Amino acid sequence: MSGAPLLSVVIPARDEEHSLPGTVSELGAVLERENIPFEILVVNDHSRDETRRTLEELSKKSPRVRWIENREPGGFGNAVRAGLDGAKGDAVCVYMADASDDPEDVAVYYRKLGEGHDCVFGSRFMRGSRVTGYPPHKLVLNRLANWFIMALFGLRYNDVTNAFKCYRRGVLEGVRPLFSRHFNLTVELPLKAIIRGYSYAVVPIGWRGRERGFSKLRIREMGSRYLFIVAYAFLEKLLSRGDYKKSNPPFQSVPPVRPSGGKEE
Repeated sequence: MSGAPLLSVVIPARDEEHSLPGTVSELGAVLERENIPFEILVVNDHSRDETRRTLEELSKKSPRVRWIENREPGGFGNAVRAGLDGAKGDAVCVYMADASDDPEDVAVYYRKLGEGHDCVFGSRFMRGSRVTGYPPHKLVLNRLANWFIMALFGLRYNDVTNAFKCYRRGVLEGVRPLFSRHFNLTVELPLKAIIRGYSYAVVPIGWRGRERGFSKLRIREMGSRYLFIVAYAFLEKLLSRGDYKKSNPPFQSVPPVRPSGGKEE
């Protein structure tokens, strides 16, 4: 692993005392098995349960687990931004605390960055995706929102609103400033990266409905915020062409782990 780029997995967490131990354990096990240099950075987003104590215990068990507080007002976007600022990695993956994302896909993301892509976006709605337990009413709203974004920006990528994505460090510096304080950051990050000329790969991913706790996303509250950031990004696309220049150093990920005795294909 000498010289291989460090991966930071940023996990925003609000009232996730019951989900975090399993999420962190499963994620760490996969990344260790794949020999990927990593840190897990959890951002405590003004939790009112025992999330802080849980994080203290997790960080004592593993030097690869760190945690920080969201010093800004509570909100998913503020928590993620705190994580992006505090991450040490050459690449950063945003990962959900509720174990809805598949840790195996984090390794896939890392390898894809090593192929030369600036970003890797997962899709829950393409061939090869694995989705279970998605609430029907949220699924309908999700598809409508993504179809709208696809049509407006001329994209073929059909899961822009999904938070689970991976970026090289240079991309995160290149898409600043970031304005979203809530879940609309999940749209702001990829749209700005695309508009500003960064390359990206799309891969099928797994997703499962949460088994513990409750969702923090409030659809009624988020509608206008999503529309605002989509409108902002669309104006940038129309009026700021050529104003941004991307620059990223080479990113060489470690080779995938192969079973002992296996043959190269």
